[in-house]
Amino acid sequence: MRNNVNKIERRALRIMQHPDMPLYLFALAAEEIDRVADVARISRDAAGKLIGYQRPERRIHVKQILDYLDSGSVLFPNGLIMALPDDIRFRASRGPMTTDGMSTAGTLEISLPADPSSPKPAWIVDGQQRSLALARTRNKSMPVPIAGFVAPTLEIQRDQFLRVNTVAPLPTNLVTELLPEVATAPSSRMSTRKLPSALVDMLNHEKDSPFYGLIKRASTEGNNRRNAIVTDTSLVEAIRESLESPSGVLFPYRNIATGSTDTVGIRNVLITYWSGVREVFPHAWGLPPSQSRLMGGVGIRSMGRLMDRVMVHTDLQSETAAEAVRTEVSRVARVCRWTEGTWEVLGLPWNEVQNTPRHISALSNLIARTYVESRVGQ
Repeated sequence: MRNNVNKIERRALRIMQHPDMPLYLFALAAEEIDRVADVARISRDAAGKLIGYQRPERRIHVKQILDYLDSGSVLFPNGLIMALPDDIRFRASRGPMTTDGMSTAGTLEISLPADPSSPKPAWIVDGQQRSLALARTRNKSMPVPIAGFVAPTLEIQRDQFLRVNTVAPLPTNLVTELLPEVATAPSSRMSTRKLPSALVDMLNHEKDSPFYGLIKRASTEGNNRRNAIVTDTSLVEAIRESLESPSGVLFPYRNIATGSTDTVGIRNVLITYWSGVREVFPHAWGLPPSQSRLMGGVGIRSMGRLMDRVMVHTDLQSETAAEAVRTEVSRVARVCRWTEGTWEVLGLPWNEVQNTPRHISALSNLIARTYVESRVGQ
């Protein structure tokens, strides 16, 4: 088929799996992929809005693929999945044998920008490491199978990106950051992390939050990455536990019957509680986990479980709510060894408690027991 300067035409099959998003199967030469599609790297703009969805390049993986592509006789059936623009043109072939009721043969036309520096018309949804290797291979004319679907919005692209990557799991922090940006989570497991991830995003970007700028997400870059010391997945799990457990302090803020959630109320609980934690342990707050176990996964999870006990004794409408939280959190300060010393009851130096289920459970139990004993003995 013709390859004009400003367009590429290919024989293609159109499959209508979805009435509003036709799927096209066709081939591109390795050297054409870089002209047609780009990779939407996950990052944030100046206003903090999430853009893109792809993880960073994995150089070792790309080199392994490239070495194979340049090795001589190559069979490369692993194609790419692309999100195509809604201005593509498909012309069905004429004749009685062009469709079998499931697919239709025809010609697909993809317009290319006249200026090579302009945005490319398509985005790679799956196969970004393969696409990087294909762009660099010496085997430039090798045909590469492409599955393309029309996706006019970034939300649809993100949704499909999560769905096609459920077999080979994506990094957890990438999934949790993307979930609030899609309308429907691809699975029930992911659905349970969607609201907690949105709340973590709020904690990271609102200036009155004690976690402002401290949470490491997949999109965190440059100086922001050096300052970000709290792993988002630990905080997501801490919030998820409180939301889903009937004994969790955040559980009543969700109306299961109507599907509504009092996010304002949840925000108030989270910011009030964690601000109290920061003020009780100022020497341990804002340090990397290697210097403070409070900021590591084991500290976030164990103190997250303490939140369920502390906040049921706090009247958030009271003018003294912040002081009350500090008082309650202070009840456990005597056993906490976030930055130095030994966890006497556990028999471990401060920096040997790890982000493992066993240590999270042991530390959570120690802190909860200390808290309950303090209240009973007052």
